[in-house]
Amino acid sequence: METLADQFTQIFRDEHRKIRDTLLELIQAFKERHKSHILSLLNKATTYKGLHFRYEEEALYPYLIGIFAEEYIEKLLSVHDRAIGTTMKLIEVSGKEPLTDYDIAKAIRLIRKELPHVSECDGLSIMAELLSDDKIKSILDTRDRSLKAGLNLLDWAYQVRTRPAVFTD
Repeated sequence: METLADQFTQIFRDEHRKIRDTLLELIQAFKERHKSHILSLLNKATTYKGLHFRYEEEALYPYLIGIFAEEYIEKLLSVHDRAIGTTMKLIEVSGKEPLTDYDIAKAIRLIRKELPHVSECDGLSIMAELLSDDKIKSILDTRDRSLKAGLNLLDWAYQVRTRPAVFTD
């Protein structure tokens, strides 16, 4: 029988795969200078990250403070800050006409800087399985609310999130 922890792990892993695959596809789209595909993938990535980051920060991370030190949770939050800034930079770069070799290299570098968090964050699911069923249910409920709200990363970051995003390139 599937437990809540199993359910959470599967959802969490699937979301990380979607983000990973979208970022890798975005690299290829930048290499090919396929402008409409770049914009579509940026929109997709921004949507996925907004829904995912929101429930991580509102429900998962607070529960993980009991397992990890607060400093580690702060590190995770600062990675989200950088992802918000990176998204803004990628949108800026994608709007340039024409895209120069420098723009392409910059975009690819920014995307590649995000990829380690995708794989590292996926590992949090093995720590989350240590949480009680009530806490896991709360995380999943928060995820459901995040999905219903449907805010992309930037809308969530600047309309709902109380932590200001600090971006360092």
